[in-house]
Amino acid sequence: MPAHRPVLPACLLNVALLLGCASSAPTDRGTVREAPMQQGELVQSELNRAATLAMRDNLQSLLLLADKLYKRNPVQWRAGGFASRAQALARVTAALESSEPWPPLQGRRDIAAMAWAMSPEFSGDRVAALVLATADMLVTAHGGKTSFHLLDNLDPQRLYNAARNVETAAWILAQRRDSRGEPLLLADAIAQDAPRNLSFEREFGKIIARLDLLAELGDERHRRAAISYVQGILGAGLLQFLPVR
Repeated sequence: MPAHRPVLPACLLNVALLLGCASSAPTDRGTVREAPMQQGELVQSELNRAATLAMRDNLQSLLLLADKLYKRNPVQWRAGGFASRAQALARVTAALESSEPWPPLQGRRDIAAMAWAMSPEFSGDRVAALVLATADMLVTAHGGKTSFHLLDNLDPQRLYNAARNVETAAWILAQRRDSRGEPLLLADAIAQDAPRNLSFEREFGKIIARLDLLAELGDERHRRAAISYVQGILGAGLLQFLPVR
């Protein structure tokens, strides 16, 4: 009678094959971005710190979008009078860090500036105008600040509205055309005859997700404060010391 050989279940064989294939794949994808400890953190709540980090990352996302848009639309940095893409990006970075007005926006602020930057009538460096207008809208939604402490109060509804504004900007970027029928700015590419590129949408999505999460955290803080107050009243009678003699 032939001896029976042990047979691995099919699922275990599949797992072994997958592990064998994955062994050569790169596993180093970076580490958690850790900010250095600062003295101002001593007067920050958890929500303050989360808002500060989210604002930092959202502004970095906008600069990344500016760089990517300049790469796909070199005519834009030339329209701004810059000698190179690097020079244009450095100028946008400086304007973002200093919060100085951007002359092509003609004094418009936040959503009015965003609408102007994405209008077919706008002429000039549309990349810089869109990025700086969006940054101004984000800062406005956060009460005009980029760093937050215990006395700062964030409005969850304004943060939620800011997330919807970024969604609108992403939609306009993908859909709106100029008088010649060309996109205002080349961004995501999904054509069959070209490499698929959805990196712009993903970066916009990161900004939207951070804003939505921060809005929910802010709303939750207000809700929990009200619940804690009611719990304190209801539990006051149960928290009294009892005589022991």
